[in-house]
Amino acid sequence: MNPLKASMLQAVMGMELQSKRMGITSENISNVDTPGYHRKMLLVAPQQTSAEQFMATRVQLDQSEGVRNFDPEHPMADADGYVTLSNVSLVTELADMREANRSYEANLNSFQQARTMYRSLLDVLRR
Repeated sequence: MNPLKASMLQAVMGMELQSKRMGITSENISNVDTPGYHRKMLLVAPQQTSAEQFMATRVQLDQSEGVRNFDPEHPMADADGYVTLSNVSLVTELADMREANRSYEANLNSFQQARTMYRSLLDVLRR
């Protein structure tokens, strides 16, 4: 495969992965105050198929327990009067989102650089 095309495809796959990651992080942020919500995590595993590498992803729930808050009047309180809050940390999610954004930008810059090199190569071949 053409090395410039391969680098462009790799950058596109990286952008798709970071886009999924940002989507899951935004879901977690929007449910930070939802009682009983479990944080979603994107798991990535590289797989090799016919000379092309791609990333297989799956979403897994964080099984750690959320903070238990005593509020016997809450509609979701258990028999003892405790409500289990979500296990989402806003600080962690914002850091994840910032990292995903920076990785997306890095892949975008890589794609644009490969595109510029490809265009320059075509200009040289036209002469």
